[in-house]
Amino acid sequence: MLAVPLGATEQHGPHLPLDTDTTVAAELCRRLAGRVADVVVAPAVPYGASGEHAGFPGTLSIGTQALELLLVELGRSCDRFRGVVFVNGHGGNRAALEAAVRLLRFEGRRILAWAPSGPQDDSHAGRTETSVMLRLRPSDVRLDVAEPGATAPLPELMDELVRGGAGAVSTNGVLGDPTGATAAEGERILETWVADLAGAVRTWLDRLPVHDS
Repeated sequence: MLAVPLGATEQHGPHLPLDTDTTVAAELCRRLAGRVADVVVAPAVPYGASGEHAGFPGTLSIGTQALELLLVELGRSCDRFRGVVFVNGHGGNRAALEAAVRLLRFEGRRILAWAPSGPQDDSHAGRTETSVMLRLRPSDVRLDVAEPGATAPLPELMDELVRGGAGAVSTNGVLGDPTGATAAEGERILETWVADLAGAVRTWLDRLPVHDS
């Protein structure tokens, strides 16, 4: 089975690196391969649909349409694997991923999509992602400039976020409060996520027919 990390290159407030989502998705795939037999990890997709962050320096986005096409063609090229799981580290990729998965499944391909969960009031560059990055790449986290952003639950922000981008709801690009983040908490979060991911993959694989080589 092939695990494909889906990330993004986008602002994560003043304190986290641009490739935070890609780093997290790649780590989850790496840990998945350590828990589920015969998992091969593909190179991460480092660009996604990040238009909502375009007002902040450093954000690079290929958009929903291009990402959907990329994922469809990736899925079509993976027929030699028993199945493919897209591990999505960026919420903005969701529409493209859902559309690509629908088409690939319609074509008879074995595709699973999975994404980590988190608090609705801590969805971007807040305590969750900051803790995880302190665990994975502490030298790239600048706690000295970490500060809260918009802390309302994401559903309450979504309409304005869609209309005006992240800058319309948060002057620093943060959706959450990174203060209090720790590497220990980051490890606990990663372990919770990978346990959920591994469980989802095992359940899915059990339902698949035996793959003919």
